[in-house]
Formats: sequence, structure tokens, C-alpha cells
Amino acid sequence: MSSEAFTALVIEDDQGKPKAHFRSLTLTDLPAHDVLVEVAYSTLNYKDGLGVSGKGRIARKLPMVAGIDIAGTVVESASTEWKPGDKVIVNGWGMSETEWGGYTRFQRVRSSWLVRLPEAFSLKEAMAIGTAGYTAALCVDALETWGRIQERDREVLVTGAAGGVGSVAISLLAKAGYAVTAATGRPETHDYLTSLGASSFVTRQELSEKGGPLQKERWSGAVDSVGSQTLATVLSQTVYGGAVAACGLAGGMDLPSSVLPHILRGVALIGVDSVMAPLAKRELAWKRLARDLDKQKLAAITTVEPMSRLPELANDILAGRIRGRVVIDISA
Repeated sequence: MSSEAFTALVIEDDQGKPKAHFRSLTLTDLPAHDVLVEVAYSTLNYKDGLGVSGKGRIARKLPMVAGIDIAGTVVESASTEWKPGDKVIVNGWGMSETEWGGYTRFQRVRSSWLVRLPEAFSLKEAMAIGTAGYTAALCVDALETWGRIQERDREVLVTGAAGGVGSVAISLLAKAGYAVTAATGRPETHDYLTSLGASSFVTRQELSEKGGPLQKERWSGAVDSVGSQTLATVLSQTVYGGAVAACGLAGGMDLPSSVLPHILRGVALIGVDSVMAPLAKRELAWKRLARDLDKQKLAAITTVEPMSRLPELANDILAGRIRGRVVIDISA
């Protein structure tokens, strides 16, 4: 088996720039971690788009197998916690940055990274959720832990609503009984977002225009995957004691804001990290997903694409042409 060749999407140095190529690997090429997983599916996330396209220096060392998600089956294990045949999920942990990732038929990973596949989901469904959906669940958990949104007296905002994080966040929040407002720059997605549970809309432009540091209070909470001026505007419109869970920077990594929302209204900015989140938080997030995510809605927001199309799809997600979730079939 160690000599059997398989295909992986590898980011390499190409005249001083990172560039993704399909390469043939064997098990002897893989990292020396304690669990070998046969990968069935991965996903396409914004970070994957940056890494595969070469438009963002995601990989911190080269060569690097791309892909920040894995769903597959344990083949070999030196850990007593896992045995061959176990169905597992891996999200983050530096995959595609400092650790080889999921765009490969086989991958060796650390046993401490693994989450057991919930009985509610197949491997394909787990990757329809992927890092984006798991991050959305972390955000909703963070907002409910803060407590303000549970009063349900005002709207909860989701920015980047038609993306992977936004789509799952809307579905989870609506299932929990919140009035969800979706922020999107694509009016053609309104029917789609309404089907997920959005009850009202704001335009991307409304939130991306610079305004005062304190604006009319509207949001009891928000899930933001955009950052930059959008996040600054959301903070300025959040109600007294409210909170914003920030998990992305599709609009930029700057924050042109002030301390006024925080010290005059007690607004909390909660950073949500999905990459290095501890196991307890991961398990709670997947428990919420198994309990609250409508599988029919999940299917409606999901497309399955072959690994061979990844270079094209990477450019599509960066250009905003991807709606919902894209599952990558590693065998195709």
C-alpha cells in the first residue's frame, strides 16, 4: 500500500510565487503523524480559494497539500482513541498553512485533531457543513453564551449571507427562533436566503459605507464574516449590551472603528477562531449542527464538485460567484 500512487493538489513554489499543481504522491510522502485517513470529501472555503489561486499566501511552507477540511475513514492508527473504520472529521489545525491538508486521497493527521462523525450526518453532509458551517455554529454558540440575543426582542444580522458561513448561520439562527436579517450584495439570492430562514434584508452597500461611530441601535447580535468597514458599521448599530461574533475578513482585515460602541453601549466584539478551537468547543458546535441544522436546507445550499475543478472553483469563490457550500469529491 505504501507504494500506491494517488493524486493530490499541491501548492509549490513557481518562480517565487505559490502555485497549485496536481501531483502524484505515495504514503511515504505524507507527514509522520499518528493516524492515516482515507479522505472521501473535502470542501471549498474562501481560504482555500486564496491558497489554490495563489492570490493569498496561505501556505507558510512549501510544498503544501491544500484544503482545510477532511471527512474520511481511519485506515491506520497508532492512537488508542481511534481504530480503522472510524468515520472522522478534521477542520482547521493549520491544514493548508503549516500542515498538509485535505485535497488528497490519503492524509496523515494528529489524533488530537479528529472529531468523530456525528451519527446524524454522512461524510458528504459533514463536508457540506465543513469549516464554514462549523464556524457558523461556533459563532451562534458564542452569541448565545454572551446572552443578549436570547431576549429575541431585536434582529440578529448575518453578513456575507449567501456564503458558506452566512448560509448555515441563517439556518441555525432561524431554527433557534431568532428574527434574522441577511446582508447581501446580490438581490438574486433573496429567495434562497428566505428559504433558509431570513426574514428581512439589508444591502451590502448600506453596511460598507462609512458612518458615525454610534448609529441607530438595531442588532441584538450579529455574525460577521466580512470585516473592515462592514464590521465597523455593524458594531455602531448594535444595541446596548449586544455582541458581534466576527469570524472572517472577506472585505479586508482592517477595522476603521472607534471604542465608542464598546464603552458607551457595552457592545462586545467576540473573535471566533475555527482553526485552533479546543475540542470541547468543536464538539459543542457539531452537537448544535446535528440537532438544529435542517438537512433538507443543507442539501439545498450544497453542490458537489470533482477535485479536478478546484483551480477554476478557487477563482469563482474569490470573485463571489459561489453560493452556499461546495463539497469536493476527492475521488473525482
